[in-house]
Amino acid sequence: DRHHLFVGTFGHAADGNLHPTIVFDAADPDASDRAYRAFDEMVTRCLALGGSITGEHGVGDLKRNYLETMVGTHERVLMGQIKVVFDPPGILNPGRAI
Repeated sequence: DRHHLFVGTFGHAADGNLHPTIVFDAADPDASDRAYRAFDEMVTRCLALGGSITGEHGVGDLKRNYLETMVGTHERVLMGQIKVVFDPPGILNPGRAI
């Protein structure tokens, strides 16, 4: 309500994995900004409660900035090092978080 958006949430029975989907009118010039603010509030609250920003889908562009907050700086560096071992030329999922 605060952002004047519709957020539909679906998930997996019994494992607590939720998929909130922010629905907005792309013709509304302010809607995209409101959607990003709402997304930030949801992710920040999820992390504050000890949740995860990812499940089975990994971390892409939208959640990249939250990854280090979730796992820690050392762990984020380690993830990058492991990726290099399996993908030295960096051709798998280029430009993505992991």
